[in-house]
Amino acid sequence: MNILIVEDEALLALELQSELEEAGHQVVGQAMSSGDAMELAERTQPEFAFVDIQLLDGPTGVDVGRKLAEHGIPFVFMTGNLKRIPEDFAGAIGAIEKPYSQNGLQNALKYIEIIVKGGATKEESDDPIPPPSLVLPSIRLGA
Repeated sequence: MNILIVEDEALLALELQSELEEAGHQVVGQAMSSGDAMELAERTQPEFAFVDIQLLDGPTGVDVGRKLAEHGIPFVFMTGNLKRIPEDFAGAIGAIEKPYSQNGLQNALKYIEIIVKGGATKEESDDPIPPPSLVLPSIRLGA
């Protein structure tokens, strides 16, 4: 998949990029602010995005998420504070809580790939089970 990373902490973005590329994906760009994120999304047309909520220009990741959803680009939030995600998840597939483990990210990525590609292959289960590392919108946060 072609993936956009929206993260204001450069080291975290580079680590995520490395993990995604090791898993066989291409990172089309990294953005640290909402404006840069939307410009990159329009220019590169990613198939998927990882979006932090707190960016250089404030807690604008939710706004980025809503715009990505409007353009049909699936995404997940990556955040250290799940309570900042709106009840409707702003259209996100789910959220990954930071700090995340490499194994947790890889399990979430496998599930995300199935969802983004529109379903499981013959080798995979017909109904993929979300990994514990991925918080889904149907799960009430803080409950």
